[in-house]
Amino acid sequence: MGQRSSQWSTSLRAAIALFSAGALTAGCTVIGAEDEPEEGPVTVTLVTHQSWAVPQEVVDAFEQRANIRVEIRKEGDAGELTNKLVLTKDNPIADVAYGVDSTFASRALTEGVFQPYTSPEADRGPQRYALDPQQRLSAVDVGDVCVNIDTEWFAANDVPEPTSLDDLTEPEYKDLLVVPSPATSSPGLAFLFATVSKYGEDGWQEYWGDLADNGVKVVSGWTEAYTQDFSGSSGEGDRPIVLSYASSPAAEIRPDGTTSTKALLDTCYRQVEYAGVLEGTKHPDEAGKVIDFLLSHEFQSTVAANMYVYPTREGVALPEGWAQAAPLPREPISLPGEQVEANREQWIGEWRTLLEG
Repeated sequence: MGQRSSQWSTSLRAAIALFSAGALTAGCTVIGAEDEPEEGPVTVTLVTHQSWAVPQEVVDAFEQRANIRVEIRKEGDAGELTNKLVLTKDNPIADVAYGVDSTFASRALTEGVFQPYTSPEADRGPQRYALDPQQRLSAVDVGDVCVNIDTEWFAANDVPEPTSLDDLTEPEYKDLLVVPSPATSSPGLAFLFATVSKYGEDGWQEYWGDLADNGVKVVSGWTEAYTQDFSGSSGEGDRPIVLSYASSPAAEIRPDGTTSTKALLDTCYRQVEYAGVLEGTKHPDEAGKVIDFLLSHEFQSTVAANMYVYPTREGVALPEGWAQAAPLPREPISLPGEQVEANREQWIGEWRTLLEG
């Protein structure tokens, strides 16, 4: 009896100790869960071009709504951005990329830089510019490259305004044109493609030879061409014809609603900027939400006023004055992506031989 009582007491004490330990552990778990802070936002890195300009309050509202923090990383123009993405595709520098344009998109797709993602916002206009059946790229904006002119210069000098690519080789326009190089500039490359489309793979070189004979000035980039050599922007340049964008005259609108420049709509090459989820991202779901944001009405409403490009989403109003000063070209020049991808480097090399010797 005494031995059994001793064994029972020992067992009882062990059971009580086990129960107490379990209760204490359970209590700690409950307390810990109550005190544990909520999970913070996921950081998604968006790599883009130097022209990125979006009102911070628009980004802030998206971040709060989606519980995502967007970290912006800028990597030069479209060409530099694409090269960087290709070189780092095995160890991506971001989760999302925005700014790869139609002159370089085929290269990014061929190199496997992006992964498929179909945004629920994509069928509200961006689908018009789709390149890839796998939906690896979504069209965010349109920024057609066009020849622009200083209309006041032509009026003051009693010279008829040019209207076409053919006109630029005529004697009355000698030493009046400045363009950025296709070897170092995305709009310059778009202009090269425009001449290939217009004059054919057997005729574009002759056209550029005629431009050279007519005194075309070639500079490294758009900024130099438009803000330094062009007479219609800063007013300090001496060339009234420049390669720029269909939207550029909108930046020159004066308080009375008039502008001293215009784009020659028959010279425009269709250039679309895309965004995509990078292959290898650790945050594919959150990266997809960033694509949704870039295609949303909220974001699309900012691109014209801040980045001087046209939204791809239908039903987005343009700033006042754009309809008159900067209409979107209805029949722009273009080339198939596969033709661009197959010949881009060869054309640039041939252009260098012609213009740089």
